[in-house]
Amino acid sequence: MKFRTLLCVMGITLMTVACGHRLKDGDYTLTVLSTNDVHSTWFDSSYVDGSLKKSLLAMNYYIDSVRTADGFRNVLLVDAGDCLQGDNAAYYFNYVDTLSPHLFPRLMEYMKYDAIAMGNHDIETGHPVYDRVQKELVKAGSPFLAGNAIRNDNGKPYFPLYKVVNKAGLKIAVIGYNNANIKAWLAEEIWSGMHFESIKANIQRDVDMVKAKEKPDVMVVAMHSGCGQGDGTILECEALDAFNAVEGVDWLICGHDHKPYVETREQSALLNSGSHSRFVAHGKMHLKVEGGVVVSKSFETDLIPVKAQKADPVMRETFRKEFEAVRAFTLREVGVLNVPLRTRDAYAGMSDYINLIHTISISCEPAQLSIAAPLTYNGFVKEGTLVFNDLFTLYPFENQLYVITLSGSEIKDYLEASYDRWINTVSKPSDHVLKIIPRDNLRSQQMGWSFDGLPYNFDSVAGLNYTVDVTKPRGQRIAISSLADGSAFWADTTYNVAVTSYRASGGGGLLDEIGIDTDLIDERVVARYPEIRNLIYARLQEDPTIDKEEISNPALLGTWKFVPEPLASKRIEDDMNLLFGKKK
Repeated sequence: MKFRTLLCVMGITLMTVACGHRLKDGDYTLTVLSTNDVHSTWFDSSYVDGSLKKSLLAMNYYIDSVRTADGFRNVLLVDAGDCLQGDNAAYYFNYVDTLSPHLFPRLMEYMKYDAIAMGNHDIETGHPVYDRVQKELVKAGSPFLAGNAIRNDNGKPYFPLYKVVNKAGLKIAVIGYNNANIKAWLAEEIWSGMHFESIKANIQRDVDMVKAKEKPDVMVVAMHSGCGQGDGTILECEALDAFNAVEGVDWLICGHDHKPYVETREQSALLNSGSHSRFVAHGKMHLKVEGGVVVSKSFETDLIPVKAQKADPVMRETFRKEFEAVRAFTLREVGVLNVPLRTRDAYAGMSDYINLIHTISISCEPAQLSIAAPLTYNGFVKEGTLVFNDLFTLYPFENQLYVITLSGSEIKDYLEASYDRWINTVSKPSDHVLKIIPRDNLRSQQMGWSFDGLPYNFDSVAGLNYTVDVTKPRGQRIAISSLADGSAFWADTTYNVAVTSYRASGGGGLLDEIGIDTDLIDERVVARYPEIRNLIYARLQEDPTIDKEEISNPALLGTWKFVPEPLASKRIEDDMNLLFGKKK
């Protein structure tokens, strides 16, 4: 493995050594491994066809390899959150089998994680799940850390702020934080009794407090927060803000943005392994101690690519019973689909996939319109028998459905804001319609093309007839001709609109962007429904067959398209080929 290395040899003390804690003179090497945003990709086999996938089992192969090479006592293993959501396995142990010990703490204990920061999707599971998991993690010796989740009743952290670990002959303090922007995504009942404070605002205070109390040799901060731009403008991405400003932190481990990235500086290093078991972030810290004080330190960082076929066979067999239980549950037949659904089609215009979500949502009284975005980047559900596993492809998150009030003018502004994240203004035939960028920079660690924005914020509206002009700037793109039934759409009329709880709480910033204070969203909520995946399942229990005619009814959903059509369709097809390759 090639390392990006930076050495700082200094003639001054880099670390204060307190009375009663004096390092022996010599050289010390600490290996740091980190993971984040695994999103419960725990098993290496898909549940339907048995195909291999990258997994925690494969990550453990590499983790064990490093431990074998460097010595178990010299390796620190930390996770930066989003563990309990994203795959069938987490869903099963979160909500189906609630009597057996939860699988996640057992996996963490098996892999001997030293510290685990909590993520926003861990909070999304709700109090019954994360409170139960936390009790089991405490017993396993490595609880969730989230020092910025503050109790409302006494002002103390709801979860521990830090943990002390001894590795490589060094005393190590690991401080953990959750994402500060949870209020903008999740309904308050999910995180009742607490609130989340900015990491950047508190990290120096917390670091200074822990250093004064514990006198560690090495300070680590694990935060479930994206890298961001380092300019203090993005609350959910505060890692570079902290990395640029905080003093006394040796390792900053982050996540949330799913972008693998490592960086080494004179006095510290940053690790972000990306997401979904694709990489293990890997680093080394070298310390030289003379006279009981650290006189020099250097860092090395790298990303270890994970290969699916390298799954740990012993770990696989250890948890085979749990895999088989999840597999049996998710292969239950739940209905029949008479139209294939490709989630990527949603980026190019109206699609059967988003139409299904709209149809389910707009059917929830008293909804008149529906707002929805694609939540699976590139999934496919084939025509034929539906199994429960397919519902995770159609809707991977535990979002509830809200019905809120919006005026006609707010809906128009909302559409302008949404498509502005999605498309460019085309001035010549060679312009990209979709906002895509090449993924050939250091931070992404991958080649190809990707959306510049986040596709789960590419909302369309059902229940209207409208067009999106790709040659016009924001504010002039959307032309709404009528409601789906042909009746007039009025700017000053109030409409009942089905949205996700994520969006209603401020997720993606679209409502706030058009001047709606999502802190006061309860004043607009007229109905609440269960999780949207459960609504799809309930619909299948009533009628197990889904036909194309049902999910493409223009009298219910209306129509929308990009115009002018010849230009838009050709350029979008070219952009889609860059993103996904040509359709086979």
